[in-house]
Amino acid sequence: MSGAARIFVSTAPAEVAPKLARALVDERLAACVNILPGARSVYSWKGETCDDAESVLLIKTTAERGAALAARLVELHPYEVPELVALELVDGEGNPEYLAWVADSVSPRPS
Repeated sequence: MSGAARIFVSTAPAEVAPKLARALVDERLAACVNILPGARSVYSWKGETCDDAESVLLIKTTAERGAALAARLVELHPYEVPELVALELVDGEGNPEYLAWVADSVSPRPS
């Protein structure tokens, strides 16, 4: 099961990050979302260099839930093109009990 774990990375305005995190966890798309405040992003957007304060979101889920998580984050996010990149965990790496908890936390509940 450890090979199926994913960490998605995103950024969001500080005031929006907790709402995004709660929605993803409440909807069982993420087991946990760490919100790292105080990020400063310098980036190019529509021909201009922008400099914004943001929070970084580290979103823990599984490969199986990744597409649904991505679709929902894009739907909820205030940015026109939100950052969302997935990091695959190497099979066998990580705490097996933690990875099992992630998988259990995002598994759909029985009806």
